[in-house]
Amino acid sequence: MQVEQLEILDFLRAHPPFDALPEDALQRVAAAVDVRYYKAGEQIIEFGQPAEFWHVVRSGAVEVFRRNGTLYNRLTAGGYFGEFGLLRHGRVRFPATALEDSLIYLIPQPVFLELFDGNEAFADHVEIEDRTRLRQVMSRREDANDLLSATVDTLVGREAVTLGSEATAREAAQRMTAEGVSSLLIVDPNPDVPELPLLSGILTDRDLRTRLLAPGLGHDTPVSEIMSPGVVTVAHNQLVFEAMLAMLRRNVHHLPVMKHQRPLGIVALSDIIRYESRNSLFVVGSIFRAQTVDDLAALVPDVRACFSRMVGEETSAHVVGSAMAAIGRSFKQRLLELAEAELGPPPVPYCFLALGSMARQEQLIVTDQDNALILDNRFDPARHDAWFKALGDFVCDGLARCGYSYCTGGVMASNEKWRQPLKEWERRFTDWIERPTPESLLHAGIFFDLDGVWGRTEWAVRLRELVARKARDNSRFLACMARNALLRTPPLGFFKDFVVESDGRHTRAINIKRRGTGPLSDLIRVHALAIGSQALNSFERLREIIGAAILPLGRGQDLYDALEFISAVRARNQAQDLAAGNEPDNSLDPEKLSEFERKSLRDAFLILGNAQKYLKYRYQPGRAN
Repeated sequence: MQVEQLEILDFLRAHPPFDALPEDALQRVAAAVDVRYYKAGEQIIEFGQPAEFWHVVRSGAVEVFRRNGTLYNRLTAGGYFGEFGLLRHGRVRFPATALEDSLIYLIPQPVFLELFDGNEAFADHVEIEDRTRLRQVMSRREDANDLLSATVDTLVGREAVTLGSEATAREAAQRMTAEGVSSLLIVDPNPDVPELPLLSGILTDRDLRTRLLAPGLGHDTPVSEIMSPGVVTVAHNQLVFEAMLAMLRRNVHHLPVMKHQRPLGIVALSDIIRYESRNSLFVVGSIFRAQTVDDLAALVPDVRACFSRMVGEETSAHVVGSAMAAIGRSFKQRLLELAEAELGPPPVPYCFLALGSMARQEQLIVTDQDNALILDNRFDPARHDAWFKALGDFVCDGLARCGYSYCTGGVMASNEKWRQPLKEWERRFTDWIERPTPESLLHAGIFFDLDGVWGRTEWAVRLRELVARKARDNSRFLACMARNALLRTPPLGFFKDFVVESDGRHTRAINIKRRGTGPLSDLIRVHALAIGSQALNSFERLREIIGAAILPLGRGQDLYDALEFISAVRARNQAQDLAAGNEPDNSLDPEKLSEFERKSLRDAFLILGNAQKYLKYRYQPGRAN
């Protein structure tokens, strides 16, 4: 061995994780190392370039950065970087620059992977053990995702321009021209707090075109007659992601940003797009422009392409699920508009419900439809049900054509059982909680995740309030729900290896929804019911559960990371099926994952298993009998 290699060998022996390697492995590494010198300020690796080496700092100092340019880590002698790109997709994820003149050992990818796969202690040290390792993986995903970190106020470029509601359209146009803006906030005096005007509407360029010029109204028309009332707003400290969802769900292009009940500014569609995960806003816009069910069905390839792009950009599963659910809601809303145009006005008011994953905003590309109708208490089956049956059939058939398969259990608005007056829904929900049966508990697992998407959506809120109020203090009901949440267990054997099964077209597979995301959302729902939470999304429920301090310290964050990672693996598996020209499903072959991914997935399943043990301890499902 040459003198230089002996020096490398001595260095490696003195620094972890090499100090735990056998001598023959160390010698192979020393013989393969390429030594390079970088001047202060010189780029060592760039984001997105092929990941070919694992880097070990021999001398000097190196700064490693997040994707958005912020500092992630500062390393000196013995520090290492570049492993994430080697273990994942073969691309550099964290760029690095020499802070000082630095000498770097470059270990080729094949040598690094041989060490990683063949030495458990080495791999554990590189990754960090158990839930800490998974937390590191998930924090890296979060760091790379501006949607989960940027707040709306960072998009506000100027103060909001306001105008009194008594002003004319001419005055509004002149003000918009003078200020160089495309929208105005319309305000009225506040008799209670004079210094805090009331926000009564928003006026945009589009409003002037469609509500003033097109109908031929006079320039002296009051802005109160052409503005958009009922303004959708966001708080200044909400995430860009949440602003995106507000636009998706309400199909609006301007969002006033509020701080302490005062308008701080306006965020426009163009401001959101540069943060948006990839064109889901455009897909929603296409949905609402569709004139027929055929037009809607023709958008299925666009929806799949949008999903694949988001997954390919490593957008968090939380964001992907929310964006896909918003797209699904938009399909329902447009189908309901088309149905009413064909059937005429409804005989009595109604609320169309989304249930399950769409209501929780956790939808992926493989999904069926779960929906129902709340009808006004004046509903008379003899006089009114024919109209609502036609509505349910129109929407459910339309959703099936748009890629949302029929619910095999028949939980759809086309089923008379799930078209009921509000008072009947209130009676059923009360009965399910106070007198649980095996059948009603299955219904509870679906219907307790409900959201109104059309019509009298306040009725959905009323039902959620009823559930939160009645379930919180009902220990027997919570015990029954806990027992149901324990029926599906993670796919790990006695020695913590994966338990695979024959699943559809896959011979050795894990159904990652049935054995992963499904039981996670079930147990999170139980904790949410126990604290009276009305949140729908599992991630939001977890935040409230953590705040309520009903879990052992750190376990809530563990669950959050496990849900995000398993959901991300599930989403990526579906995207890979699409790319291969296969019909996507929830079956996952763990042998097709990298060793790094298998370890992280095992960590996530272990967290799920431990969480189920705690669920059993806390709610004592044995007393549900």
